[in-house]
Amino acid sequence: MVIKSTKTKIGDWIIVAICVLLIVICLFPMLNVLATSLSSKTAINNRWVYLWPVEFTLESYTYTLKDWSIIWSLIYTAILTVISTVVSLLMTILCAYPLTQNNFVGRKVINTIVIFTMYFSAGIIPDYINIRNLGLLDTSASLILPACLSVYNMVILKSFLKSVPPSLQESAELDGASHWVVLFRIYLPLSTSVLATLALFYAVGRWNGFQDALYYISDSSKYPIQMKLYQIINNLSAVDTMAQEGVATEQPAESMKSATIMFATIPILVVYPWLQRYFITGVTVGAVKG
Repeated sequence: MVIKSTKTKIGDWIIVAICVLLIVICLFPMLNVLATSLSSKTAINNRWVYLWPVEFTLESYTYTLKDWSIIWSLIYTAILTVISTVVSLLMTILCAYPLTQNNFVGRKVINTIVIFTMYFSAGIIPDYINIRNLGLLDTSASLILPACLSVYNMVILKSFLKSVPPSLQESAELDGASHWVVLFRIYLPLSTSVLATLALFYAVGRWNGFQDALYYISDSSKYPIQMKLYQIINNLSAVDTMAQEGVATEQPAESMKSATIMFATIPILVVYPWLQRYFITGVTVGAVKG
């Protein structure tokens, strides 16, 4: 039985208080947006809405769901996120595994080059020119291929794979196993937690991706949800300006903005509980050994 000292208990309470404060800070804006999206036009215009809906109504969501382009953007982004996550995990595995093999010729040089890209990049303009020259503008590939490998995530996976006992691989190789067999039969089954964590990183990054779509996509039917959200908020800002000038509008722009934001946010939040149990384990285990 572990007996904690008074100082330790005080320290624990301080940590709990800080965590609660951070939770409140993070939840407050989301609750405010949710309450705004569920409140009436009168309540919003009179600034009565803070954390709870005032004069509850679903009109903003009804208006939002009437726009089929939003529904399609959500479906398209979900498909894009799944494909992007699978491709990114595959690229991360294929990059991390060879760099853990001591007999891989040029391992240190390649590792240095890969790590170099974490700190230095060509910039936005060369990236755009490269995408244009490859003929990827206005294609889904422009949203998948340029970001299909995160060096940071690769380092996490490489660190975890390095922590696997070498004797497992040596035993498999003595039985005639190839590197592919070692990778898929030994390393990957042991890497479930870290792979789930990296999948979460990649999925959230793609779902929230906005900048690449802004640069590479001009066809509105290929807008991911965040780009569509940007377009809608810009349009609603014009509606809000009209309302301030005395032009009548059916639904307040602020309510429509909030409903659209919640519509784009809730799906990715649903994913978190499924991967939460892997998250802490994956990050900490992947950082055990460099």
